[in-house]
Amino acid sequence: MTSRTQVRICWSTIASRGFLFSLLWWVLTDGAGASWWIGGPTVLLAVVSSVALLPPTTFVWVEFLRFVPFVLMHSLLGGADVAWRAFHPGLPIAPDLIEYPLRLPPGLPRVFMANTVSLLPGTLSASLDRSVLKVHVLDSRRGVLAELEAVEQSVARMFGTSYKLSGGGE
Repeated sequence: MTSRTQVRICWSTIASRGFLFSLLWWVLTDGAGASWWIGGPTVLLAVVSSVALLPPTTFVWVEFLRFVPFVLMHSLLGGADVAWRAFHPGLPIAPDLIEYPLRLPPGLPRVFMANTVSLLPGTLSASLDRSVLKVHVLDSRRGVLAELEAVEQSVARMFGTSYKLSGGGE
């Protein structure tokens, strides 16, 4: 990425966050004009803090809109699956803690992936350590790795990032 592109992303991030935080302030204060004496500096501090804590990143909204139905469907399936297992007389579970090597770049894409995994049927992110996501699964006999890879590919597209097929470290 060129430095000019980075500057453009940075300024667009600052502008969009400034707009969102200003809108939030306006909603919280019921549009009171006098509140901007405090709101202006507060919004500025919020923008500076957010850029420092969460650096600008590429985000593909079309991919996010495609991802939402996937997550909603799997959340519903996950809830139904766990309820079925909990109420089944034989309690059909084979719990395990698996390690999934992430191929996403460090930062927000990996965190987003880890949080999304907990919405899949019978899975819970246990830890995220560098390039390895430890996942607790209710049934290790199920094809969890294929689901994790599908989620990782979707997250990579959503963040407009490369998905390294070689896997591994940083």
